[in-house]
Amino acid sequence: MIRRPVPLARLRSALRRSRVVVLSGPRQCGKTTLARELLPAESPNYFDLEDPASLARLDEPMTALAGLEGLVVIDEVQRRPDLFPILRVLVDRKRKTARFLILGSASGDLLRQTSESLAGRMERVTLSGFSLAEVGGRDEERLWLRGGFPLSFLARSDSDSSRWRQQFIQTLLERDFPQWGVRVPALALQRFWTMVAHYHGQIWNAAEPARALGVSESTARRHLDLLADAFMIRQLQPYHANLSKRQVKAPKVYVRDSGLLHQLLGIGSAKALFSHPKVGASWEGLVIEQVLGAEPHDDAFFWATHQGAEVDLILRRGTRLLGVECKRSDAPRLTASIRIAQRDLGLSRICVVYPGTQRYRLAPGVEAVPLSVLAKGESVFGGSAP
Repeated sequence: MIRRPVPLARLRSALRRSRVVVLSGPRQCGKTTLARELLPAESPNYFDLEDPASLARLDEPMTALAGLEGLVVIDEVQRRPDLFPILRVLVDRKRKTARFLILGSASGDLLRQTSESLAGRMERVTLSGFSLAEVGGRDEERLWLRGGFPLSFLARSDSDSSRWRQQFIQTLLERDFPQWGVRVPALALQRFWTMVAHYHGQIWNAAEPARALGVSESTARRHLDLLADAFMIRQLQPYHANLSKRQVKAPKVYVRDSGLLHQLLGIGSAKALFSHPKVGASWEGLVIEQVLGAEPHDDAFFWATHQGAEVDLILRRGTRLLGVECKRSDAPRLTASIRIAQRDLGLSRICVVYPGTQRYRLAPGVEAVPLSVLAKGESVFGGSAP
């Protein structure tokens, strides 16, 4: 079993602060396993809404929940949206004896319901798949190829991992989305998702996929938002500086899990990955997800101009801007694009993350940093990662 101390600590900290904590993220990313480290499934305070027995216990939800004390866990809560108003009543009681941990596979409806019903009463923690810090530097290549979903990463072979990811995609499209009220045919969504995989790491333009699928651009944008709500796609928004240069205004798109990206692209082995045209974009997506998961930030963007200058990732921490460039090369060098970004955006630091082993200075405020530093619990910007 791979331990996950950082998300567990975040969850415990949130439960000390808030009466209701929502642990959200994609299906099969480890939410239930994490919750059971805080409360065993055999506890009368644990409700798994995919279990008929738990559903039967909640036929009268106020009666079932009102007398409970301590931590109460409700898993797969999106199956019972009628529970949210009841939870609001319970957490507003004068006699506050229970704290609620709500687990939900990501969906737009779930996020809206919690925001509306429990506004001011809840805190949200988001969980993704395994991180490089959790699996260790020796397994960096396996994490990249198979992705971070526990059952995919821990599969006995690459072929078993691929079969699991194939089933995951099918289940999400054919079962989960319809349960969330999505009325788009599974085959159409899979075709669209595959097209997005070919856009991975590129500026999004809805016109081409819309034409290919025979739908409107607004429909294509809704499909993209749907996959983003499910934590399958990341839409990285552009940063706008007060410059005279023309800056890119459309988002970049990434398939968040590298294993799912490779499944959609038909990549089944490390050999196939290293020879694939999308290998650089795939590695860029891996770096971005790992950095976003490890580095504290208030917001994240990319930046690009129509003249060709760009930064793959910009993190905002208060008033500071930090840049991250992803270079899959043996010895990255200082580029004109980095110098322009440093000058025009006033970036405090720029880290050029690459797959090597040595950390070295490229210029004042610019450093080449191995991705493997994250496996050691270090920050790409120097020091220990929080």
